[in-house]
Amino acid sequence: MEVVRSESGVRSEKIAAPVATVIARTKRFQVWFIRVCSSILLWTCLVQLLTVGELWHPSFMANTTVSIVKPPHHPPPLLPLRNYTSNGYLKVSCNGGLNQMRSAVCTYSFATFFNCSSGFLKLASLGFQICDMVAVARLLNLTLVVPELDKTSFWADNSTFEEIFDVKHFIDSLRDEVRIVRRLPKRFNRKYGYRVFVMPPVSWSQEKYYLQQILPLFSKRKVLHFNKTDARLANNGISIDLQKVRCRVNFQALKFTPEIESLGYKLVRILQERGPFVALHLRYEMDMLAFSGCTHGCTKEEAKELKRLRYAYPWWREKEIVSKERRSQGLCPLTPEETALILLALGFDKDTQIYIAAGEIYGSERRLAVLRAAYPRIVRKEMLLDPGELQQFQNHSSQMAALDFMVSIASDTFIPTYDGNMAKVVEGHRRYRGFKKTILLDRKRLVELLDLHQNGTLSWNEFAVAVGSAHEKRMGQPTRRKVIADKPKEEDYFYANPQECLCEGANCDDLLGPGN
Repeated sequence: MEVVRSESGVRSEKIAAPVATVIARTKRFQVWFIRVCSSILLWTCLVQLLTVGELWHPSFMANTTVSIVKPPHHPPPLLPLRNYTSNGYLKVSCNGGLNQMRSAVCTYSFATFFNCSSGFLKLASLGFQICDMVAVARLLNLTLVVPELDKTSFWADNSTFEEIFDVKHFIDSLRDEVRIVRRLPKRFNRKYGYRVFVMPPVSWSQEKYYLQQILPLFSKRKVLHFNKTDARLANNGISIDLQKVRCRVNFQALKFTPEIESLGYKLVRILQERGPFVALHLRYEMDMLAFSGCTHGCTKEEAKELKRLRYAYPWWREKEIVSKERRSQGLCPLTPEETALILLALGFDKDTQIYIAAGEIYGSERRLAVLRAAYPRIVRKEMLLDPGELQQFQNHSSQMAALDFMVSIASDTFIPTYDGNMAKVVEGHRRYRGFKKTILLDRKRLVELLDLHQNGTLSWNEFAVAVGSAHEKRMGQPTRRKVIADKPKEEDYFYANPQECLCEGANCDDLLGPGN
């Protein structure tokens, strides 16, 4: 730089130095800016190429097996939190098994209770109870504690709520209805001297009971513990808003854990790749037969074994049961042999794929021989999955039952051989999913027809026509729930036909009317 010795030149020298610095910084910024723009341009081109590549399927890959990869799950945005002043905490213990067998309040006929070993009863009953208790908490503006599951009942399954259901999804999906917490605040713990008031609510209660008799209790006690929750809310006479809360819990909030869902979806995919399939809920387990007294088709030794099992439990009052009478009343599950004849009469051909959703069949393969001969494509989850995949669910009957539940919901046709809790909850889910075909067998009528056919009175063609005509309106079509005043155990179960959640306004008459 040339230095000028004039008075003004001294000032020029002082100004020139900062200008040079600014020019240098500007050049560095230009270089950095070009690099950033280039990087953005390159990444944009890469993303565009990948997008086009996903849409383009080259011809040379037409015969190549491509594994299906599920896209990453992006949880939906959280629902707005319902703002309300909580009246207190509601703690619930979902009971069943022994308690249900003693009180006989959760189902419609005594023999429904006995599928304990398979876990179906537990899983279905848990769902009903949880839905009802969420509805009660919503009605009374309470804070619900994540339900406890009974571990001391006849089920002998120590699974927790968290091991069956996705707790985070349960809490988040209902945050606009009711506040749910994982556990009580510490100040309400027993070790701090707080004693929670424990009580069972009255069975089949209406909203009036909870508003007038339960809600006032929270003014004195901030925590109530319902130690029995089976069938504590009526099927009918409940406001439509509360009925829809029950539906929302049942069909949306109660989601299985990722481990159960992943294996369940895999099982469904395997079955669907093999073609359409029927899910057969074959209720022919040892405990079911023992406590119901149904021994039709059993040997004398088996009948004695079932009777001994019944006598082994002193709390079971009914010891001497006449199997023939019980069967003629339609109170026994169909045998595997009878089921084979009914399926043939209903038009299912020999190539039909049948998935057996049940526990261990009494008599094992010997009793399944006739059914398997008629339908060689009979499968179970143990046949389709590796033993290692099922290992994590061993000794947890309710978790194993969840897999069969998912298959039953997804099946092309669902057929229960007895209308227990599991059959009812699957029926309701299939109605909710567009009235998927569910054949509800009229066992009393079928027993009459089976006996007439087997004694030669009815030919096969006559038998098949009679079976078909008896079930024309028992395929899961839209219908209104049957209401029987003062006899809630005999009327249609809400969860089997949640009609309030299947239609809106005037459309209900068209959808549920007899003309549909």
